[in-house]
Amino acid sequence: MGIYRRTIFEKLIKYLNTKDAVVLHGARQVGKTYILFYLKKYLEERKEACHYLDLEDSRFVQILDAGPQEFIKYLAEEGFDLEPLSKKAKKVFVLIDEIQYLKNPSSFLKIIVDHFPQIKLFVSGSSSFNIKRKFKDSLVGRTVNFDIFNLSFPEFLLFKRYKFTEAATYTKRKEGELKNLYREYALFGGYPKIVLTPDVEMKEKYLQQIIDTYLRKDIRDLGAVKNIDKFNKLLEVLASQSSQLLNVAEVSNTCSLSKATVENYLFLLEQTYVIKLVRPYSTNIRSELFKTPKIFFYDSGLMQMLWLKGLQKQLLGPVFETSVFAELVKKYGAETVNFWRTTDKKEIDFILKRKNEIRPIEVKMNTFQFKPKAVKYFLEKYKLKKYQVVSLEGEIDDHHYFYPWRV
Repeated sequence: MGIYRRTIFEKLIKYLNTKDAVVLHGARQVGKTYILFYLKKYLEERKEACHYLDLEDSRFVQILDAGPQEFIKYLAEEGFDLEPLSKKAKKVFVLIDEIQYLKNPSSFLKIIVDHFPQIKLFVSGSSSFNIKRKFKDSLVGRTVNFDIFNLSFPEFLLFKRYKFTEAATYTKRKEGELKNLYREYALFGGYPKIVLTPDVEMKEKYLQQIIDTYLRKDIRDLGAVKNIDKFNKLLEVLASQSSQLLNVAEVSNTCSLSKATVENYLFLLEQTYVIKLVRPYSTNIRSELFKTPKIFFYDSGLMQMLWLKGLQKQLLGPVFETSVFAELVKKYGAETVNFWRTTDKKEIDFILKRKNEIRPIEVKMNTFQFKPKAVKYFLEKYKLKKYQVVSLEGEIDDHHYFYPWRV
């Protein structure tokens, strides 16, 4: 696999000269290691002192768990003596993969940040749940955190070596190419290895490996899941409901699990970047917190493997909407995305909140499916003018209609 410059890289390099430890959170297989590899290459090309450690190698875990002095000694043995660097006002950049394997990563990071300004840390962890469980309040003000997701559509195009520049309009040929590529992206998802694998049968095999190792083993072990069969059933039920309202009581009955257990598993799956519970938009915070959420998977390929036991040839509505949700999150952040629904069932797929802007977004496979009644009501209620209809097919002949790569 080549090493590609991910979009997040532009944000990371802004922190090269700060004191903070930079922490990358994300699921397995989304590309955190390759982001660190790219950073290492970038730093070495600029003649910076740089060292990479993979804590899946238990030898390095033992060194770091032994305390900062052993770590400093190790760096010196590897040719990174801090004293000469300090005299030259230089740093050694240390990139640590899978920081959650340390017994006390919080203490390690705190001591390095507070007492060794010659060391700049960039670290990754495979689940925010595992990291948060081990990280302590003492790290407040000492870390900068970034969520790493699978590939966005522009990154997908980069991995496909397809030249793409954002523009207001495209030729019919370019539109057709982009539609086909987006359809592929939505059908198979954005895990880097899946994107780079041309054979559909192999894509399915690799996705199933992610399900078996990450979802059904790592997350199961992390949450001390007792009834494996019911947990697996829950994953399948949730995947079948991606883009829909989540009725916890109904899911509880379907999976023969208590409501409390379902809620615990939902929390676990959110914290490990498998799903996101999207809350309804409301100007009343109390109301927003207690209304029924929608559930979305972050990866549409993974969702289909769990739901339909294979990747599909035809793009289904829930899969398309799931892919658009993931694009909104990657571009604007998970906290910016809500949906809207009234008691009389007027509904808008997404409400995007950005700074002082509130933008209703409807997602339809084809533009002719769009019915403006709910959007018009929302615009009048909140005194707004702008809205978007995101579609892959139909006439995009109005300033409200957009292809998914322009959300």
